[in-house]
Amino acid sequence: MGLALGTAAVVLVVLLWELARPTLKRALAHSIELWAASRRGSAPSGYDPGRERRAEQRARTLLRSCVSEEDWAMYRDLGFLRVWGRLGGRAGGVEAAYAYLIYPHKPIVAYVPETGELLNEYCVAFPDHSKPYGSSRLPDSDDVLAKWMALTADERRLVGEANMHLPGRQVDPDRVRRDLVRLRRWERERSRAAAAPPVGRPRDNVRAA
Repeated sequence: MGLALGTAAVVLVVLLWELARPTLKRALAHSIELWAASRRGSAPSGYDPGRERRAEQRARTLLRSCVSEEDWAMYRDLGFLRVWGRLGGRAGGVEAAYAYLIYPHKPIVAYVPETGELLNEYCVAFPDHSKPYGSSRLPDSDDVLAKWMALTADERRLVGEANMHLPGRQVDPDRVRRDLVRLRRWERERSRAAAAPPVGRPRDNVRAA
């Protein structure tokens, strides 16, 4: 009886080994490929580690071609865009009663420029449907551009369809306030730079020798 059970156990182990061997071989081959890739300092074949970086570079180029020079400089220097609100109140330009800050992959934040009061967060998403690497996340600058286009083209629709929350739901209010301080400082510095006379040019009230 014991001999029969022992023989059955051996047969079972052999059968299990035969069933598991292909899976183990594939796992071993994959591990070897990963190890070899790490020794080469690269990822496994079929994966391009620079794809995301190139996609972001293309996205930044596209964003720069679409927004104004000042808006591009703001995004380049500060990492976000400001859009003035146009629904009611004082519309347009610096006289707008409210404005938005657009961050990459974060809700749009509405605020009052005059006081710095934070109003609402508007959560919108623009997934990446490109092939063959489509995912739920666009490059940072593409995400900013998509929000900017939607907000400037049809502010009322975006605000109406977005998930609206009170400030602080996803974006740290302290961060927004710091960014508003940075934005005011940035604008003052640009204004001073624009008002300064060109280097090497004599002042109007000074006679040339």
